[in-house]
Formats: sequence, C-alpha cells, structure tokens
Amino acid sequence: MEVLWAPWRMDYILGPKPDECVFCIPSDTDEDEERCILFRAKHCFVLLNKFPYNNGHIMVTPYRHVSKLTDLKEEEASEIMKYITISCGVLEKAFNPQGINVGLNIGEAAGAGIAAHLHFQLVPRWNGDASFMAVFGETTVIPQHLSSTYSRLKPLFDSFVE
Repeated sequence: MEVLWAPWRMDYILGPKPDECVFCIPSDTDEDEERCILFRAKHCFVLLNKFPYNNGHIMVTPYRHVSKLTDLKEEEASEIMKYITISCGVLEKAFNPQGINVGLNIGEAAGAGIAAHLHFQLVPRWNGDASFMAVFGETTVIPQHLSSTYSRLKPLFDSFVE
C-alpha cells in the first residue's frame, strides 16, 4: 500500500487557527489571487491549497458553510462533482500526473483540518513522489512556488469552463 506522507503539515495542524472560516469568502473577487481562488461557479469555487501535500493540490468547496454531505442541496452537490471532474482535467493538462487523489474528510475525527466547511481535496500524484526528503527528512519538496502554480492553473480553468 502506498502512503502519502505530509509531516510538514504539523505546523498547520498545531498552529494558530484563523478566527474566521477560510472557506467563507467575500462575494467580490478583489482577493481571489491572494486567496488562491482559481475559479468561481454558481454554488462552489476552486482554490489552491496553501498547505499542499503536493504541487498542484487544489480544493473544490461550496460557498455555503456546511459540514456534511447531507447538508448540500442537490444543485450544490451536482455542481461540486462537475468541478471536481473539470479540476481533474485541468490538473492532467497542467501537470500530467500519473494519478490524482480525490477525497473528502467529514469531521475532525476523519482528518478534516477545517471540519466546519466541506472541501474536497484533489492531489496530483506521480510514481515515487514520496521521496527520501518526505520519508526521512520530515519535509517535502514542492517543485513550484504557489504563485507560479496559480498562474499556470488559472488560465486553464478559464478555458475549461463554459
């Protein structure tokens, strides 16, 4: 069994948490680049994870502050799945990964870092991406700066979307 290790995320897990939900975003788009928001749809949005497991780690999140799948309305759930699918296509085009982990942790006990607001994770994967640095050095090598990843993905979302 392959394991995706991310011990460097302990700084995020143990560090201070913001007072406000990071997924409850303003309706204006002035802060989209700063917040790493790649695309806004009617019921959900796509953004880069600022604490990535791997290069290109993105999330699809509903606008509504809900914590369970059963809280989603049908149109929200449908649109989220649509943008998870589109996001996979964007990641494949941008990074040519050999696989993509798509997941959702519901609740703190299940591993949700922000349990109060659903967010689906998409993590591009390559054979051998758990290098000796992650395994022995308790660190990772993300080969591209977050702003460069944003610049690479943003136009692809704009072109993938109707």
